Amino acid sequence: MTSRIAGNQVTRRGGAQSFAQAQVRAQVQVAPSASAKSGPANAVYLLLLGLALALCLALPQRGTAQEVITSHGFAEFGALKYPEGFAHFDYVNPEAPKGGELSISAVGTFDSMNPFTRKGRAGALASSHFESLLVESYDEPGSYYGLIAESLEYPESQDWVIFNLRPEARFSDGSAVTAEDVVFSHNLLLDQGLQSYAEAVRKRIPKAEALAPHQVKFYFSPDFPRRAMITQVGGTPVFSKAWFEADPENRRLDEPRLDPGIGSGPYILDKAEINQRITYRRNPDYWGKDLNVNIGRHNYDAIRVEYFGDAIAAMEGFKAGVYTVRPENNSKSWATSYDFDAVARGDVIKDEIPDGNVPVANGFVMNLLRPKFQDIRVREALQLAFNFEWTNESLQYGLFRHRSSFWQDSDLEAKGVPTGRELEVLTALGDQIDPEILTSEPVMAHASKPKRPNDRRNLRRAMKLLDEAGWEVNSEGMRQNAAGEVLKIEFLLDSPTLERIVGPYVSNLQAMGIDAVLNRVDYAQYTSRRREKDFDMVSFAYPMSLEPSTGLYQFFGAEAHKFSVFNPAGLADPAVDALIDNVVDAKTQEELYSNARALDRVLRAKRFMVPTWYLDVSWIAHWKQYAYPANLPPYDTGLLDLWWVDAAREAELKASGALR
Repeated sequence: MTSRIAGNQVTRRGGAQSFAQAQVRAQVQVAPSASAKSGPANAVYLLLLGLALALCLALPQRGTAQEVITSHGFAEFGALKYPEGFAHFDYVNPEAPKGGELSISAVGTFDSMNPFTRKGRAGALASSHFESLLVESYDEPGSYYGLIAESLEYPESQDWVIFNLRPEARFSDGSAVTAEDVVFSHNLLLDQGLQSYAEAVRKRIPKAEALAPHQVKFYFSPDFPRRAMITQVGGTPVFSKAWFEADPENRRLDEPRLDPGIGSGPYILDKAEINQRITYRRNPDYWGKDLNVNIGRHNYDAIRVEYFGDAIAAMEGFKAGVYTVRPENNSKSWATSYDFDAVARGDVIKDEIPDGNVPVANGFVMNLLRPKFQDIRVREALQLAFNFEWTNESLQYGLFRHRSSFWQDSDLEAKGVPTGRELEVLTALGDQIDPEILTSEPVMAHASKPKRPNDRRNLRRAMKLLDEAGWEVNSEGMRQNAAGEVLKIEFLLDSPTLERIVGPYVSNLQAMGIDAVLNRVDYAQYTSRRREKDFDMVSFAYPMSLEPSTGLYQFFGAEAHKFSVFNPAGLADPAVDALIDNVVDAKTQEELYSNARALDRVLRAKRFMVPTWYLDVSWIAHWKQYAYPANLPPYDTGLLDLWWVDAAREAELKASGALR
């Protein structure tokens, strides 16, 4: 769950808590059968039958056939770590002082404070106003506890779930958070949210209804696995129905606006200065400040985001104390840019915090909607052209490791020849997969020589593959097919940091006779082209989870492959869909792991991504006024909600003139 500030949001480990994996709207309709008899008596009978069925749907389904479980939280597998009425999470400092400011940076621009807009670019942390029914635990994968909801009820089959809301829950304007708000939020995300989410979720959750002012029920479709359904709806952000309905034309979820609306979270927007800074301040009347799930959290009085035009300016701003905490994702910067006086004096601290999450699956993704990428030999050739070893040693100071798996260094990573349950799962796919997958080790990232950017051995192999795929060299030294079309590849970027990494890779492609170009565009154009799938290759990071579930449909599923921004490859494969179904339908952790390993093995064999690098730590540089718990959880750095400001250290920095 490591927090990473990226673009317009803070991302945590992937999982069912994503709002988009959770919402659906559909009506349950009762219609007479084709053989129903006509006549007044029968009409009355049908009316009574319809009323009886409707009543059955409206009432909590507490039949004797299944035990109804009532709990203060929900665990995907096994038992919850924390019992009902627990005092606080183990990883917080319950005595953490409140006060001070967290100041961070963002590079680029923003034109909206609506985090769900389909147009433009939302400001950093714009979604922080909104809370959900459940909140995730940072020290136990797949476990969630009541936030807006004080408890939940569900049958063993998990056919439905009822959330009992806390009556004291309030939006920032003081109005109560009700079941109607939850249902409204669920439906609004379907009607005005991202299309890929809406289409997927609508099929899985046929109905949501308010049973009482503080009780809401979600029904789950019998056609889909149950796992992660509860945490999906539990992770839905809750909006104020009254706020949206007061001005529905100007308060759409899919349109940019500078007014973010009202939420129930601990922070509210103080000021948004376009392309300069955003300031959030603590809501002094925050309803949930004394909840056990919030003790020791949300310790800053204010959170400020300073915007910069580029990474160089952002680094200079940190040195000057314009902002004071810098999560670092640039190896060159981490290795060479922290040699200024404040570091030498100990006023600025470089921390490397262990990260227990599955490493984000970084790499260069090919758009499979483009015909030129349909031949796997072309895709393998493009993989071979990348020299990780030279890139890491020459450009990244040897700080990274080479990634092969989508679940690198975890129990979900495919290793060796498939055996046991994993082999059974793969065998069941029949001719939908290459039979060699059943008897071979998984595809690994190729090795390259680090002495020069172009490993000649790998380039020769790559060029042979291109020849075999029908892309031969013409008289001008360019690769062309039988139709005379030149193999052109545009690498789309929005980051100058990545430009120096991708440049040598593009040069290797050109050396193979490919008409390859690197095109760095502004943030707005990049966002638009990504959404429209108007690219050949992009850099992308899949946020994988230790408890993968329905989010996999968004990343790799065929259902929304033509338009989902979370499936940049446009991957659509029946074997992958079947394996995702198996993962989502897993009943035990071992079953989950076996199915995930099978999926990992098949995804790697597809070669739609050039795997790049990963870290098992989080780099965070900060001025010394910040402190954090000694027992930080394994799945989150806690920067946004577990750290605090040490007033004495802050006063010392200001007295010395190091900070204003």
